[in-house]
Amino acid sequence: MACLRAFSHYVPERVVDNAELAAKLDLDPAWILQATGIEQRRYAAPDETVASMGVRAARECLTDDVGLIIAASGSAERRFPGPAAEIAKELGLSGVPAIDLPMASAGGLFGIALAAQLAPAYGNVLVVASEIMSRAVSGRDTEILFGDGAGACLVGAGSEGLQVIDSALHSDGEFVDALSLAFDSPLHMDGRTVILQASRKLPSAISEVLERNHRQAGDVQTFVLHQANLNLITRVAKSLQVPEGRFFCNLQRYGNTSSASLLIALSECRITGQTVLAAFGAGLHWGAVLVG
Repeated sequence: MACLRAFSHYVPERVVDNAELAAKLDLDPAWILQATGIEQRRYAAPDETVASMGVRAARECLTDDVGLIIAASGSAERRFPGPAAEIAKELGLSGVPAIDLPMASAGGLFGIALAAQLAPAYGNVLVVASEIMSRAVSGRDTEILFGDGAGACLVGAGSEGLQVIDSALHSDGEFVDALSLAFDSPLHMDGRTVILQASRKLPSAISEVLERNHRQAGDVQTFVLHQANLNLITRVAKSLQVPEGRFFCNLQRYGNTSSASLLIALSECRITGQTVLAAFGAGLHWGAVLVG
């Protein structure tokens, strides 16, 4: 058995609202809000890095000894090493094994699911997800969506905290080119393909993990999804026939922070009962985790 024991997050100070982006991109601020559900997003300072933001997010989670670190990011500044070892060092955890998950959007969810499996062997597992997406985007289609931030979660063995009941994880490389970030060009996103795939695969993964544990979507108190786009969250709610009010949303304040978004949402949501976590991202990777 593994449980979620602590959550924390960090977002940069700089606020970029729709009016600022609209002036830059020659758009109507009201249209940006209508199309995305986003009012503002945060941008990292020039001296901030994926690792430094991950460290700031993780400090409040260090309530117990840590035996393993998993760090997810799709926007790390270099090919290798990833941010995991640097985060460990800055947290005073040198010598603790640190694993990188170079996954955008779904990285936080995969990190939690893997941590739940590894906690019985390693003790407390610190999951960190940190992204600086503002440096990876260019143009109307992506700049209006993405922001920067970092989140963290402590997963431990035993019964103290919210139990991780089950998880369902999937990957499919058929649409690998629909959402990608090369080292020499901005983020590429085929928005139509991404939202169509996400609106099908997310409800399927959620239903899979619920059915396997003899639950109904209507029994779930709270749904915490990767904060990608308000239209996607609405589609998932309709597909599951669950009121939108059960879906936690902080998208309007932070935008899409990629793999960090789920952990930031968990930190702010303060879940207490039966909850479904779900995410979808580049790869394609997607899945759901049932906790309670």
